Amino acid sequence: MNSAAWTPICRLDEIPVLGSRRVARERGLDVAVFRNDAGEVFALLDRCPHKGGPLSQGIVFGTSVACPLHNWTIGLCTGQAAAPDEGCTPRFSVKLEDGRVYLDAHELTTHATDLERPIAGPVRRTLA
Repeated sequence: MNSAAWTPICRLDEIPVLGSRRVARERGLDVAVFRNDAGEVFALLDRCPHKGGPLSQGIVFGTSVACPLHNWTIGLCTGQAAAPDEGCTPRFSVKLEDGRVYLDAHELTTHATDLERPIAGPVRRTLA
């Protein structure tokens, strides 16, 4: 890894095994930090590339997470949807050191801050 500034997020044991923790940002959507059963930690934008489902509420298995809305499988290493689905969610650099989890400070403030979660619900149409 480069000599980036790192932001401490939590202790590793504060992320459930096969679970996640959300990290709020001043701008942009939350970041989801995941832990698998091998003790590996990953970080993705908390937004499925399909319909914007909250990946932090999905089921973690191996190095993937299943979106809770439509069961799309998203790779935790890359953010890429598994075939035959297509799409990618932004990934964030993560560091594990002395039992603590860190995210790249620059990425937290600049990476994918322009993306929004789609609004779910009925569509309103105006009559012309």
